[in-house]
Amino acid sequence: MARILPEGRLVYGMQLPIQSLSTIYAEPWETDATPADLVAVAQAADRFGFAYIGSCDHVAIPHRLAEAMSTTWYDPVATLAYLAAATTNVRLLSHVAVTGLRHPLISAKQYATLDHLSGGRLILGVGAGHVREEFDAVGADFERRGPVLDETIDALKAAFADEFPSHEGEFFSFDGLGQRPRPAQPAGPPVWVGGSAPAAVRRAATKGDGWLPQGDPRDRMPQQIARIRELREQAGIGAPIDIGAIAEPLYVGEATWHVGRRTLHGKADALAESLREYHAMGVGQIQVRFRSRSLAELIEQMEAFGTDVAPLLND
Repeated sequence: MARILPEGRLVYGMQLPIQSLSTIYAEPWETDATPADLVAVAQAADRFGFAYIGSCDHVAIPHRLAEAMSTTWYDPVATLAYLAAATTNVRLLSHVAVTGLRHPLISAKQYATLDHLSGGRLILGVGAGHVREEFDAVGADFERRGPVLDETIDALKAAFADEFPSHEGEFFSFDGLGQRPRPAQPAGPPVWVGGSAPAAVRRAATKGDGWLPQGDPRDRMPQQIARIRELREQAGIGAPIDIGAIAEPLYVGEATWHVGRRTLHGKADALAESLREYHAMGVGQIQVRFRSRSLAELIEQMEAFGTDVAPLLND
């Protein structure tokens, strides 16, 4: 297992706008945004010290969910590969790849190629998925998606470790089949497991290099982190794990418009003081999201955070 976050420091990354338009978080301006706008955000993340940019994964959205989720979900491999060519340092996170929709050799080929092309900047975030119709459409097993994901992680790590991997499991079996290009990262990209349900926490603890919680409130994070550490100890896993958190929405400065009651806003030192609470819990990376009314305002917010708030996160 590979830990990639710096020891003892709190870093920050973000899920990209535009590539998914769920009503839970998308801003109105994103609907008419262009690929050039997406590149501009990725390059801003590169300039302002963001540890990663993230892209989601859904194959198709059924009518019953389309109003809330929208049907705009860019393919994460295509999106992150496109942005890899336009950036230099920022890591590329699938947040999260629903790997149960694909055979692990297909996922291994896609993500090993992405890691190779990006010079080793991939973080493979994986999750079980929640949209039954997607699984039904591609012939995947929705009811057993948890066990399938458990085995898929093992199969992916085998494929990343060896040009001719061998895997024999309940759901997948392969041997003597070579895959190149190889990942640029020697042990393959780190695997961060998404989800906050007990099964996802167990999976992150026993199979993951990192944990990507899905919206846990602050007061629940300490017990979740304690549970992960307990499960790793029980499993005899001594390697550290990268712990993440999704922070509340942010607005750097005092907004002249209504940014929402849950949004953290104000001066840089006050925002940094609030966000340092995550680090005190044992969190190593926070995923941030900024309220904005335009592309220009989003990039201004990213710059203000990277310039004014970020230097105070580790005081």
